[in-house]
Amino acid sequence: MSNTSSHYRTVLERRSGSMQIHVIVLDANDNAPVFTQPIYKVNVLENVPLGFVLTTVKATDLDEGVNSEITYTFRTKSEKISQIFRLNSQTGEISVQGNLDFEEQEFFEIDVQAQDPEGLSSLAKVFVTVLDANDNAPEITVSSFFTSVPENSQSGTIIALLRVKDKDSGENGKVTCFIPPNFPFQLQKSVDNYYTLMTDGNLDREVVEHYNLTITATDRGTPLLSTTTYFPIKILDVNDNAPIFKEIFYKSYSFENNPTGASLMMLEANDPDWGTNSTVTYSILDGNDPTVSIASLLSVNTETGVVYALRPFDYEEFQQINFQVKAQDGGSPSLSSDVSVTLFILDQNDNAPQILYPSAPTDGSTGVELAPRSSEPGYLVTKVVAVDADSGQNAWLSYQLLKATEPGLFSIGLHTGEIRTARFFLDKDALKQSLVVLVKDNGQPPLSASVTVTVVLADSIPESLSDISSISTPADPQSDLTFYLVVAVAFVSCLFFTFFLVLLAIRLHRWRTSQLCHSGSGSFTGVPVSQFVGIDGVRAFLHSYCQEVSLTTDSRKSRIFFPIGSCTNTLTHQQVSGEPGFKYLPEDLNIANEAQASQEVPAY
Repeated sequence: MSNTSSHYRTVLERRSGSMQIHVIVLDANDNAPVFTQPIYKVNVLENVPLGFVLTTVKATDLDEGVNSEITYTFRTKSEKISQIFRLNSQTGEISVQGNLDFEEQEFFEIDVQAQDPEGLSSLAKVFVTVLDANDNAPEITVSSFFTSVPENSQSGTIIALLRVKDKDSGENGKVTCFIPPNFPFQLQKSVDNYYTLMTDGNLDREVVEHYNLTITATDRGTPLLSTTTYFPIKILDVNDNAPIFKEIFYKSYSFENNPTGASLMMLEANDPDWGTNSTVTYSILDGNDPTVSIASLLSVNTETGVVYALRPFDYEEFQQINFQVKAQDGGSPSLSSDVSVTLFILDQNDNAPQILYPSAPTDGSTGVELAPRSSEPGYLVTKVVAVDADSGQNAWLSYQLLKATEPGLFSIGLHTGEIRTARFFLDKDALKQSLVVLVKDNGQPPLSASVTVTVVLADSIPESLSDISSISTPADPQSDLTFYLVVAVAFVSCLFFTFFLVLLAIRLHRWRTSQLCHSGSGSFTGVPVSQFVGIDGVRAFLHSYCQEVSLTTDSRKSRIFFPIGSCTNTLTHQQVSGEPGFKYLPEDLNIANEAQASQEVPAY
C-alpha cells in the first residue's frame, strides 16, 4: 500500500500538462454612433417627383451586436419637414414625400439623429437647397377694364389696365406680353410689369361689332409657359350712317281708274346702324311740278314704305307722276336720304271714240253729202273722221257700215273711214241715202260711237239744192230698231197662230183620208182633182201645200213621196218603204217611158 502510493507520487512528480483558456470579453455599450460626415448638403429642383431620394445619411457604432444597431430619426421639430421629407429609420435614406415649392421656401435645415439601442446617439445636419424650376405660368391681373367703347372713339383711347407677373425667378420669371396682329388695339408697357390696352385706329361697328381680344403672357423659362386672357370688347353704335335705299331709282306702273287706297309699290331702305339709329321712317316730298300736288295723289306708310293711291288716276290727265321719297332714321341728330320715284300711269279703254266729222248738228238738221249719179265705183263721197282720247291699241279705230238705205251701194274703209261708192248708181236707187257708220276702238272691251251720214244723189248743184229742201231729218236709229223689234214679235206670233191652224187642218185631213182608204177604193175619191197637176207626166200636189216633190228612181219604178212636216220650201229625203203612215195609191203614170210606176202619198 505504501509502495503504490509512492509510485503514484513519483509519477506525479514526473509528468506535466497544459490547457488553453479562451476568455471572451463581453461588449459593453460604451460607444455612441458616429456619422460619416457631420453635414450633408443637397440641391434639388422643386419639381422633382414624389419619392425622389435626396441623400442617405450614414453612421457607424464601434460596439457590436445589438449595441451596434442604429436607428435614424429627425430631430427637427418642424411639422413641415416631416410632411415634405421622409427618413428611412434603418437605412438613413431621405426622400421627398411632399411638394417642394421654391416660391414658398428655398432652403431646409434638417437634423438627423443616429441612436443605438442603449440610447447613445449623435447628430448630423442635412442642408436641402430647393432650386427653382419653370413651373409657374405668368399671371395677368386686370386693374380696370371697359367692356364697351363707342365706334367714334379716337385712337389711343384706354380700354384696360393690367399687370403681368411670374412667381418664378431669373429667366423663368421674365415675361413678354402681346396681342394678335390686325386688331385695332395696341398693348403698351408702362411701369415694371404694368401694361395699358388702348385703341389703335378707327372702329366701325357696322364692320365689326364685337371683338374677343386675347392677351398672351409668355415667360422665358424652359419649357416656355404662357397664359392667355380674353377681353370681350363691344363696339357701341353711333348714328353715323344714313338710310340707304335698295335701288338708286324706283319706277312702277299702275292702270288708270285704280281704286282709292290701292297699293302701288313698296320702297325699302336699310340703315346699318343699330337700335333707334336704324329705325327708318318714310315720307313723300313734292315733285318738281308746282301744278301737281303729290300729297293729294299719293301717300306712303311711314313704317313699311308702301305707297298708296289717294284717288283714281286718269291717263288722259297725266301719264306719269315724278316724286321723291325721303327715308329718315331715328338717331340724334337724324340722318336721311332721298330717292327719285316715277309712277307710270297705264291707259285703259275708258274713252269711246269721238267723231269729229261729220259733226253732230245743233239745230236739229243733218249734214248732207253730195254724190253725182254719174259716179263710178270707188268714188270718194266723204270721210268720217274720229279720234280716241286713249292711247295704244285702245285708240286704234275701225269703221264699218252699220246700216244703209241701199246695202251694197256704198263701202267704207276699215281703218280710213273713207266712204266710197261700191257700184254705179241705178235709176231705182233712192235720192237720199242714209248711212249709219259705227266707229269702234280696239280696247277690251271695245267702245264705239255711231254717226248718220246722209248722201244725196244729184247730177248738178241746182238739182241737189231743190232736192235737199224736201229731205227730212232721218229717223232716230234707236226708234227704227224698236219698230223692227215690234214687227218681228208680231210676225212670230202670227206665224205661230198660223202653224197651229195648219196643224189642226192636217190632223183633220189625215182622219178623213184614213176613212177613205178603209173603204177599199183604189182611186182618190173625195180628193179634189184641182189639187193635182201634171209635171212631165207626174202628178203632184199643188204648191199650196208648201211642199216640194222629191223623186227617187230605180230600175223598175219611180216613187213620189211627201214627208209630213211644216210648210217649207225644202223637203227631206226619207226612206218611205215600209214606214208607217204611208199609203200606196196605184195610178197610171208615165215616167221615163216606164210601163208601171207607183206613187206614194203620205196619209194625212
